[in-house]
Amino acid sequence: MALPSWVLAEETKPAPPSLLLVQAFVNTYEADHDSDLLGDPDTAGEWLVRAGLLARKADLRPDQLDRARRFREVIRALLVANAGGPGPTTEQRRQLAAVADNGSLHLTVGRGNEIGASPHAATPLDAALVRLLLDIRDAQRDGTWSLLKACGNDECRWAFYDRSHSRRGRWCDMAVCGNRLKNRALRARQH
Repeated sequence: MALPSWVLAEETKPAPPSLLLVQAFVNTYEADHDSDLLGDPDTAGEWLVRAGLLARKADLRPDQLDRARRFREVIRALLVANAGGPGPTTEQRRQLAAVADNGSLHLTVGRGNEIGASPHAATPLDAALVRLLLDIRDAQRDGTWSLLKACGNDECRWAFYDRSHSRRGRWCDMAVCGNRLKNRALRARQH
C-alpha cells in the first residue's frame, strides 16, 4: 500500500485507512529525533492541510498549537492503554471531553442515500480535532481501535498498528525498541 505524503516515511506498521490519520497525527512528534511537526505554525499548518484536517493553511496561534499538541498526547495516552499500559489521567480525560464539547456534527444525505457527518467547531483546528475523535469512535465500533497502540518503550511511544497474529505486539520496531528494552532487562537481571 502506498502511503499518503502526510504519513512520515519512518512508518513501518501503518494502520488501515480509517485509522491512518489518527496514527499519523500522533506520530507528528518523534521522540528519537525530538522533532515535532506541530512545533511551529508554518510546519503545523502545512502538515494539517496535507493531511486534510484543514481545508487551507490557517494562521495558527500559539495557544491553538498548544491545544493540538496536548490533544495529541491525550490520544497517545489512549494508545498506551491499548497496549496494556495505564490509561489517560483525569486531566487528559477532561481535555478529551473538552474537544468533544467544542464540536458539533453536521449531517448530510448523499446521492446514494448514504449519511455523512462532518464536524463543526468554533475554529477550523477545533473541527479537525473533532474529526479525529470521530475516526476514533468509528474504529472503536469496527474493532480496529484496540490494535492501534503506542510503543512499549517509554522513550519512544510511537503509534503503530498491531498486525501480529496474537494481537499482543508491544513495540513499534522489534529490532530497535524491542531490543533496547530486552537488553536493559537483561543487564538489570545480571546486576
